[in-house]
Amino acid sequence: MSVSGLIASPSRCCLRLPDCNQGLVCRQVPSTPIASKPKAKFGKLHLERSRLTVSFRRWKMQKTHLIKCAMDASYGDMASESAMFPRINVRDPYKRLGISREASEDEIQAARNFLISKYGGHKPSVDAIEAAHDKIIMQKFYERKNPKIDIKKKVREVKQSRVVQAVTSRFQTPATKFIVKTSIAFIVLGVLTVLFPTEEGPTLQVAISLIATFYFIHDRLKSKIRTLLYGAGAFIFSWFLGTFLMVSVIPPIPILKGPRSFEVLTSLITYVLLWVSSTYLK
Repeated sequence: MSVSGLIASPSRCCLRLPDCNQGLVCRQVPSTPIASKPKAKFGKLHLERSRLTVSFRRWKMQKTHLIKCAMDASYGDMASESAMFPRINVRDPYKRLGISREASEDEIQAARNFLISKYGGHKPSVDAIEAAHDKIIMQKFYERKNPKIDIKKKVREVKQSRVVQAVTSRFQTPATKFIVKTSIAFIVLGVLTVLFPTEEGPTLQVAISLIATFYFIHDRLKSKIRTLLYGAGAFIFSWFLGTFLMVSVIPPIPILKGPRSFEVLTSLITYVLLWVSSTYLK
């Protein structure tokens, strides 16, 4: 019969308990004590059960240790797999290394060395980091060999220069009505100069443009002295600049023909500069 893990027979009792080396084993003990020494037999049975209990605890501890070692090995594999570079698939080499496009060569090299030291155990990560580093270095070398002119940067530098700021501070934008009035006046003078050239040149039209300049400057500034200074200075500067441009910069225009074509073109340039002076000069 079987009772609580014990298989009994009339003379022997088999106790099935785990062993640290052989698994479950059967320990046979007498099922009935001898009548002459009952206490000695029961004491021997108790000692045998104590030994089996100790063996069972050792076997359980060994099993727990093996499971723990297996789990540690599994987690170790996972940790090694998690060492992959997280930006390995990023196409932009600057974003892959985590640097800006204005970074210096020292910053690029420092970023590369840091990432290599951190993800050096993962070969695809190392290849991705090295590829991004090489691409950035080649791009920097190409930019040094073939420098590009940043037009926006150059324009910003010119605007921020002291000379340009000093010149632009002398001009202001008037009302729209005043701009339209001066524009119509100088456009009419330009049309008359082109349509009715004379043998003496556009002397009359130039004189009218000087008078119009004095009038418009006085209308804005309400000062006779400043009107005289600004008007005379603007006329002299405009005429000399127009002559210089026609002689050295602007080629002859085939549309305007005649013995006085040079004076006509110089007058047109002068009208433009006088319009700017009479309209925007502060």
